[in-house]
Amino acid sequence: MWVLVFFDLPTETEKDRKAYTRFRKELMKDGFSMFQFSIYVRHCSSKENKNVHVKRIKAILPEKGHVGILSITDKQFGMMEIFYGKKKEESGFIEAHQLELF
Repeated sequence: MWVLVFFDLPTETEKDRKAYTRFRKELMKDGFSMFQFSIYVRHCSSKENKNVHVKRIKAILPEKGHVGILSITDKQFGMMEIFYGKKKEESGFIEAHQLELF
């Protein structure tokens, strides 16, 4: 199971930038990896494990901005098509995280 965190946080003031940085650092500290600039992903071995990480995300939500949390299966994540420009890329993401299953 994969957890994707999508966020759009304000960065106008120094306080906003600190909240943005704190949120990103906490995501990475919890094992999330940057997929795109405002999308972080993490593989979870079970629904129970996913629930733990979702609970952690909810505990660190910043006061401002929008945050979305999406959980999908390994199969759904594997069906994603990833492109760099017009060139289709093989996702190294799945292979790198498959080691966690063993």
